[in-house]
This record gives sequence, C-alpha cells and structure tokens, in this order.
Amino acid sequence: MTFIDHLLSLENPLRHPFIALLFLALFGILTAVYRQIIRRWRSRARKSRSRIDDFMVRLFTLPGIWFIFALLLNLFSGLLSEDKQVYGVLRKISQIMLILTVGWIVVQVVRALFHHWQKQLDIQNPDNLEARKRLTQMSMIERITVIAIIFIFMAIALMTIEQVRQLGMSLLASAGVAGIIIGFAAQRSFGQIFSGIQIAFTQPIRLDDVVVIEGEWGRIEEIHITYAVVKIWDERRLIVPIDYFLNNPIQNWTRSSSQILGTLFLPVSYDLPLEPLREELTRIVQGDPNWDGRVQNIQVTDSREWYKQLRVLVSSADSSRNWDLRVSVREKLIDFINTNYPGSFAKINTFGTALPNTNIRRKQGNQ
Repeated sequence: MTFIDHLLSLENPLRHPFIALLFLALFGILTAVYRQIIRRWRSRARKSRSRIDDFMVRLFTLPGIWFIFALLLNLFSGLLSEDKQVYGVLRKISQIMLILTVGWIVVQVVRALFHHWQKQLDIQNPDNLEARKRLTQMSMIERITVIAIIFIFMAIALMTIEQVRQLGMSLLASAGVAGIIIGFAAQRSFGQIFSGIQIAFTQPIRLDDVVVIEGEWGRIEEIHITYAVVKIWDERRLIVPIDYFLNNPIQNWTRSSSQILGTLFLPVSYDLPLEPLREELTRIVQGDPNWDGRVQNIQVTDSREWYKQLRVLVSSADSSRNWDLRVSVREKLIDFINTNYPGSFAKINTFGTALPNTNIRRKQGNQ
C-alpha cells in the first residue's frame, strides 16, 4: 500500500500516468468480467425457447460497457481534485456520460419490454385483426416513449453545464422573429408527429394491412412517427408521409377482415353456354386450397354488339391467396373454353372493335 500511496502522492511526477494506467487496467478487468457474464447469459439464452433473452443480450451488451466506463471516470476524477480545471472537466464529462448511459439503459429496457409484449401477439394467424391493432399501437407508443426518454435525459445532461444552460435561457429570451420563423418551419414536422399519434389510436391503417396506394398494391411493413413503409408486391418499398393516410383516400383491403372477393372478366361470344363453365369453375375451386369455400359464381355483367362479358367471382381468406386463386381460375377456364368451345372468345380487330364469332356469322348467313 505504501508503494501505491507513494505513486498517488501529489509530489510524484508519475502520478497522472499511474492514475491513467490504473483506470485502464481496472476498466479492462471489469469489462472482461462483464463480457464473461454476457457470454454465459447468451449461452443460456440460446438454450431457451423464448427469443426475448437473445434480444435483451444484444440490447445490454454495449450500454453495460459504457456504464462501467462512465462510473469509473466519475470515481477516478476524484483523484485529480487538486487540479480544479482538470477535475472540473472530467467531473462534467463523467456526469454527462453517466446520465446519457443511464438514459440509454432505460431506452433498452423500454425496447425489451415492448419487444416482449409484441412477441405475445400472433400476426401469422389469418384472422389477426386484433393482433395487428395492438401491434400498431404498441409500435407507435414505443417510438414516442423512446423519443421522450432521449429528450428528457439529454435535457438533464445539458442542465449540468452552466454555460449551456445560460445560453439556452438567452436564446429563449431573444428568440423574436427567429422563433416565429422556426415555429413555421417546424409546423409540418409537428403535424407529422401528431398525425402519427392519431393513426396509432384511430388506426385507419395497421401493420400488415393490405392497401392500394398511388396505384400500387402492397402491405404496411413499418409505421413510424413521420412516415410509413409499404412493401409492394414486387419487393419494392414505397415510403409514404404519415399524414398522407389522413388526407388522401386509400384502399384498405384488410380494414375489418382479411377475407376478400376477387373478380376476373372473360369476353366471350353469345353462343357460349354458361352451365358447363359454372360446373368447371366448381370443380376448379374445390381442388384449390386458396379457395375459402364461401363464394364462387359466373355471371353475365355486360352485353355488347358482338360479345357478352362474363364476371367470375371467387373468394379467399386473404388477398394474396385470392390473387393466386384468380390466376389459376383464369388459366384453367381459358384452357377449358379453348378445348371445348374453340373460337368462343371475342376477337379485336386493328381498329379496337370486337369482331363477331364465326359461328354466329354462319348462322346469320344461313338465315
């Protein structure tokens, strides 16, 4: 101990290097111990069925190391109290780091809690309306909570610096016209934030909703405070300002239920009988797992000079299944008509008008 006391004495020229070396050594030892704890925690988390353990390990690995560093810096700054300037600077740095690190850990705890709650929701279930409602609300509340915590801890950190606190007071006192300009400039940003809060509770859209927006079909993949991400069917991403959903009409195919009716149209000649097509449609959908058993029908919805238009109506549990079902039904009905009733589709000439079926022409000529 006498040797250490001698190295820490004020007269010793090696005092500051020894303090720095002691700080680094102690930081290295504590970091190694902490990493060993994290490593054991990670190995246990891998054996667990729940993924929340792995998520928490990733969240707390880096903040824990920063907390050790800030705590040691706060403790070791007391050894330099004889040098008021160095002591004051280190003290302020350690306080700010400690406050921000605690804030960081609080943010990670909040993220871990929300992650745990979100994992309780089963959005893979086809009837996932209630789960998507709660998931959307929790996602928005999580982001708002994290932003509020960051703002609070940054404000607390800045309040420890006297110069910055005085600067803030002087800026507030002399804002004047600049404050008005900044207020107008920030108006849209605040509007976006309030729109995000409104969407979180009124929920015109939810996570995993199927929507048609700007002529694009896709699913709501992410909802942030100021924007939403729509995953288009061909893997593109459409970034949409959050207030767009409140100010513009959109198609939401899963607003109250994921069940959907799909249509396809076939222009055919008047002499094509419908009953064989209806029987064929029944046979097709009964063998297709994408049909939910609710609706399947063929109706004549339009009649033109040379042809009639058939509407085929089929139902599915969700829009993705309905798309696959409609494609399959269209292909098989076309093949069925071509095989059993060749020449029954309306033909378009170069001027864009439908030509009559040859069988109809023959009948009219005989008359």
